[in-house]
Amino acid sequence: MIDIYTDKKNCEDWIIQNDLYFNLNTCNEEMTERDINLIKQADDAVLTPDKHIQTKFGLGTIRNLSSGCKTLLNIIKHPDKVVCVEECGPNVLKIIFEMDNIKIYMSRPSFVYVSDNTKIRFNGDEIVTGSAGYSAWWSKEYERREKDDL
Repeated sequence: MIDIYTDKKNCEDWIIQNDLYFNLNTCNEEMTERDINLIKQADDAVLTPDKHIQTKFGLGTIRNLSSGCKTLLNIIKHPDKVVCVEECGPNVLKIIFEMDNIKIYMSRPSFVYVSDNTKIRFNGDEIVTGSAGYSAWWSKEYERREKDDL
């Protein structure tokens, strides 16, 4: 199940500024094989043992990863937190929507492939399944926002 929250809350359990949170916290954690594979998949970067990354642009530090890749690693490393995905590109969103038992924040829909068996719970309440459910929920949400003049 993917939990999506659409109203922003600033509290300890939320990561809104992914770059900052990653640079201060997540980058200091041990990277697993899964993490290394996700870095390769998201940014086409190879993580070295001393936490540098090798990309087609050259050598950098782990802090030079894209915002989307940092977001992905924040989700993996901190499953108890709600993580903002609004800076993620389609390549990272595709990976995120293939995951399970995660909590994300998005204030608007993104064009992303959602498999037919993916279960999504919006705002801890309504559960939908697949791309059709995702699209239908956002359509109703925009109608609500228009009605409430939001």
